[in-house]
Amino acid sequence: MIGSASPRTITILGATGSIGASTLDLIRRARDDWRVVALTAHCNAAELARLAREFSAEVAIIADEARLPDLRAALAGTGIHTAGGAQALIEAASRAVDITVAAIVGCAGLAPTMAAIECGKTVALANKEALVSAGSVMTAAVALHGAKLLPVDSEHNAIFQCLNGKCAAADLSHVASITLTASGGPFRDWSVQQLAAATPAQAVRHPNWDMGAKISVDSATMMNKGLELIEAFHLFPVGLEKLRIIIHPQSVVHSMVEFCDGSTLAQLGPPDMRVPIASALAWPARMQTPCAPLDLAAVGELTFRSADENRFPATRLAREACGAGGAMPAVLNAANEVAVAAFLAGRIGFTRIAALTESVLARHAPPAPTTLAEVIAVDHEARAMAAEMLEHA
Repeated sequence: MIGSASPRTITILGATGSIGASTLDLIRRARDDWRVVALTAHCNAAELARLAREFSAEVAIIADEARLPDLRAALAGTGIHTAGGAQALIEAASRAVDITVAAIVGCAGLAPTMAAIECGKTVALANKEALVSAGSVMTAAVALHGAKLLPVDSEHNAIFQCLNGKCAAADLSHVASITLTASGGPFRDWSVQQLAAATPAQAVRHPNWDMGAKISVDSATMMNKGLELIEAFHLFPVGLEKLRIIIHPQSVVHSMVEFCDGSTLAQLGPPDMRVPIASALAWPARMQTPCAPLDLAAVGELTFRSADENRFPATRLAREACGAGGAMPAVLNAANEVAVAAFLAGRIGFTRIAALTESVLARHAPPAPTTLAEVIAVDHEARAMAAEMLEHA
């Protein structure tokens, strides 16, 4: 890593997930540059123990306390401290390190991410809920405690790079617009009739990215891009009217920033999450990755087209929820998660995902949350309402 004089310390919240695995792959290739302090996982005690041994972690935390005996047995005699449960996650996130990777999926990642922020840390943020559901609460904490958020999502990391890391409102007066690119997912050319008959197996086959089932379905509905719009609203405070979405099937241009003089900067790269992760880990320097260089001649052409909100209403719902502010983005996220789970279980059709989400948004408008506990309460209420609508559909 350019400019690294001594090993940097790192905590990875969600070490056994895809972001955690990619992060550790990069660290594995530059072991002398890093010292792993804490690794956490939800319930995969065996994999967490293996990783903790490999990287000589000081601490290994399992969120599911029922799996703590397995973790302790697997790490017996190593000297690695083990613990389990929600409070242990918060304590791990609060440890003094140079950078914390926040990659716990869902609302389970909110409290540990907030703990890292409240310690004034540099946080490589890969937890969507932190800014989608708790954007105002999180950004207020960042400002209060002097923390630094480094976006890991490929689109937001691309914008961050185009802005050279200058993301405060005072530094963005020269920005005319920010464009998030979207592959369009596996159904980008499907008709409304075809979408109504789409199956879970078809929805999870993303043409460009290797992702989990839930995020793959979100890509297919375009909700993933809607959630990213909300994240961008909080990360880059230029105003909702300056945030745009465009379909770019090749997934080579990850996002673009247009400036007041007519110039547009874009970040290009292969569809490999190790690229934005490496950018966040090394910022403001650079580090090596094993990713193949981008070969534009082999790509051949880069195409773009407008997003179709008639076929894919999720982006409209996200923009409306973001514009409404308060609790509405949290309601959107929670309702969508319930709807996606129902689709994957075969309980509802593909087009019902957005329809159910819109119904919950129309019926549930709680007061704006001001604390993390209130955000989590809004999330639980919205999930309960979505589940009740499913039962009576």
